[in-house]
Amino acid sequence: MDPLRGTPADRPPWELRFHAPRATLPRWARLRPGRCLYTATISGAWQVHLWDRADGRHRRATDGAIGTVEGWLTPDGERVLWFADATGDETGEWLGSPFDGGAAEPLLPGAPAGWSAGLAGGHRWVAAGIADRDGFQLLRRPLDGSRPVETWYRHRQPLAVVAVSPDDQWVCVSHSEHGDAMHPALRVHRLADGAAVADLWDGPGAALATIGWSPEPGDPRLAVTEERSGWARPAIWDARGGARDPLAVGLDGDVEAVAWYPDGRALLVRQHVEGRHRLHRVECGSGRAVPLPHPAGTIPEALVRPDGVVWYRWSDGAHPSTLCELSPDGRAGPLIELEGRAAPPGRPYRTWSFPNPDGDRVRGFVVDPGGAGPHPTVVWVHGGPAMAMEDSFHPAIQAWADHGFQVAVVNYRGSTGRGAAWRDRLIGDPGFPEVADVAAGLDDLVARGWADPARAVLIGGSWGGYVTLLALGLHPGRFAAAIALVPVADYPLAYADESEELQAFDRTLFGGSPEQAPDRYRERSPSTYADAVVTPLRIEAATSDSRCPIDQVRHYVDRMRERGALVEYEETSAGHGTFVVDAEIGRTRRALAFAIRHVRPGP
Repeated sequence: MDPLRGTPADRPPWELRFHAPRATLPRWARLRPGRCLYTATISGAWQVHLWDRADGRHRRATDGAIGTVEGWLTPDGERVLWFADATGDETGEWLGSPFDGGAAEPLLPGAPAGWSAGLAGGHRWVAAGIADRDGFQLLRRPLDGSRPVETWYRHRQPLAVVAVSPDDQWVCVSHSEHGDAMHPALRVHRLADGAAVADLWDGPGAALATIGWSPEPGDPRLAVTEERSGWARPAIWDARGGARDPLAVGLDGDVEAVAWYPDGRALLVRQHVEGRHRLHRVECGSGRAVPLPHPAGTIPEALVRPDGVVWYRWSDGAHPSTLCELSPDGRAGPLIELEGRAAPPGRPYRTWSFPNPDGDRVRGFVVDPGGAGPHPTVVWVHGGPAMAMEDSFHPAIQAWADHGFQVAVVNYRGSTGRGAAWRDRLIGDPGFPEVADVAAGLDDLVARGWADPARAVLIGGSWGGYVTLLALGLHPGRFAAAIALVPVADYPLAYADESEELQAFDRTLFGGSPEQAPDRYRERSPSTYADAVVTPLRIEAATSDSRCPIDQVRHYVDRMRERGALVEYEETSAGHGTFVVDAEIGRTRRALAFAIRHVRPGP
C-alpha cells in the first residue's frame, strides 16, 4: 500500500485535516454589523465569503483560481471589496461588487497595478496603499466615485494604510520614512486634502503599530502598541492633541492591543506567554487588566462586537481552528459551524527549551508521534523571520507525526513573542544565529534520547527555506534529508527581483543593499556554501513568487546539479503562498515521499 494514500475508499487522516473547512474571523460593516465578511476554504481554496446574520445566509463572493485572501466591507454594508491577484505574485488591483451579488468593478480605476499596501475607508472616502517599482503611494477616492482617484503621497520607503476614522476626517498610515522597515512609525493625514496632521515615532529600534481609531465618531484617539520598554505594550494616542497614555497592564511578556470595546473606554489585548495567548479586557484609564475565560492555545484574531460580545479564533496543536464568541456575562460558544467534515484531532504540542552556543535559552515545541524513542525527527524552521511557531493547529506538522516522525519547531533568535531584543537579534547578523539555534536544537533532542541523529530531517519554507539551505552548507552531513520550500538560495540575486517591501526589509536586516553591503550578502547567502552540501535535498519553488523569486533558486539548483549533488527540484505555477487546498496537500505529499525515501520512519 502507498504509505501516503491509506485506503482508496477514503482520504487518510492527514489529508482530512487539510480538507476540513478553515476560516478567518468575520469582520462586520460598521453601520450594518449584521453583514459580515470572512475568508474560508469551503470551496477548496481560500475565498472571500459574505454572511448576512439577519437571515443566516452565506455567499461566496470571489472565485479566483489561486484564491483570494484580502477583503473588506464598506461601512454601509452595501459593497464587498477584495484584492484580485491573478498569478500569485501578489500584485493586482482592488475590485468591488454589491453585497447581494453583481458584476465586479475596479475600486480605483486608473490606479497602477501593484502590491497592496492596505485599504481602509469611512462613509465617504476610501484610502489605499499601492507599491510598484517606483516605490509606495497613497491613493484616495470618494466611495461614490464622484471624483477620480488621487495620489497625495509617494515615497521609496514602505507604507501601509491602517484605518480611517469613523467620521471620515483622518486616515492613519504606518510608514518607514526613517529607513528602518522593521520599526515603522505612524502618521495621520487629513482625508479631505491629504495633509499630514500628526506623527508618532519612538526612534531607532522601537516599532509602533495601531489597530485603529476609537469607535466613537469625532474621538481622535488611536489604540497603539509601542515598544519603548523593550516589550510590546498597549497605549492610547490622542492624534489631535499629541498626548500618549501608556497602559500599565502589569502583565508579563509581549502584550498588544487587538480591538476597542464599543464605548471606547477599554481595549481587548492579547498577551503572549510561551507560544500561547491570553486575552484580557484593559480599562483605558487605570490600565486594569481582567482576564477573559477561554481555553489554552493560540488566538490569532479577536474582535469586540458593538454589543460587547467578543469574537475570536482559537486552536491548539491538537485541535483545529474554531470560531468562538464570548458574551459579556461569560457565556461561550461556537460562532459559525462551517459546512464540511470535521478534521480529526492531532497530537498535542509539548513545550521545549534548550541552550544555544551563546548561552541563550531557545524555545519551541515538540510533537511526539507515539511509541518509544529515539524517533526519526523533523526539525521545522518557520518563516518570517519576524514571526513564531505557536501552540496552534498545523495540518502539515500533524501529517509528519502521522507518518512516524517526531516534529520539533524552533523559535530561533529573530522570532516574535519574546520582546524586541530577541526579535531584533538578526539585524546586521542574519542567517548564522538561526542556523546555530537549529543545530543546537537537534543536539538537545539527541542528548535527551528523543531524536535519532541518523534520521533527522530539516524542513523550512520562505525564510525557513533560506535557513535550511544555509544550514546544509554550514553543517554538512548533520541531516539525513532536507526540504526547502520557496526559499532564498542566492541572496544577491534574490534581492534584485524581490518586491519593494522585501527589498526595504532586507536593507534593514543586512545594513543596506547588496551594493552597499556586498560582503555580508555574500557571507550569508546559501549559494556561497553550496559546494559543501552533501545532504539529499528537495527544493520546491514557485514561478510567480515575488518574495523569494524563481531565478535565484534556479541558479542555485543548476550549481548543485553541475557538481552532481543529490537535489530534487520542482517548480509550481503559483506564488509565495499556497491558497488552494489540493496544492497544500500536494506540497506536503511530495515532501513526505522524499523524506520517506531517504529516512525510513518505521511503523
